[in-house]
Amino acid sequence: MIEIIPYEPTDWASIEKAHDAARMQELTLAGLADAFLPLRIAAQREDLFDYDLLVAKVGGEAVGFTAYTEDELAWLYVHPDYQRRGIGRMLAQAALANMTKGRKSIEVLCGNEPARALYLSLGFVDSRIIHGRMPGNEDFKVTVWELTKD
Repeated sequence: MIEIIPYEPTDWASIEKAHDAARMQELTLAGLADAFLPLRIAAQREDLFDYDLLVAKVGGEAVGFTAYTEDELAWLYVHPDYQRRGIGRMLAQAALANMTKGRKSIEVLCGNEPARALYLSLGFVDSRIIHGRMPGNEDFKVTVWELTKD
């Protein structure tokens, strides 16, 4: 059984493990493996706890999480051992249900086709391609798709 519930500090070790494994996977798909930062660093640099957080739990253990604002789905990570089971979709849907602004957005690293396919299947559309620097690790140039949903 999969539960989607609000984050609690006791979930930290589990979401750290999920993030670090899934983030490396994401960056590898985008050709940016050298840009990896563990969650203990990324969370501080990117102000993770300024967002609302939900976790996905299987058997009482957090295996993924999402962080969002009223109009942005900013973080979504599921441990690779639990991917392709609908957990990412459930996290995204729960976050979207809590987002209060009309137009919602997400940025996806170019090369991360599995994530882009998920968001397209949830009704997001490609809005534009953005070239810039990686948030929290500005030494690296990135190209992202911005996807939006009304």
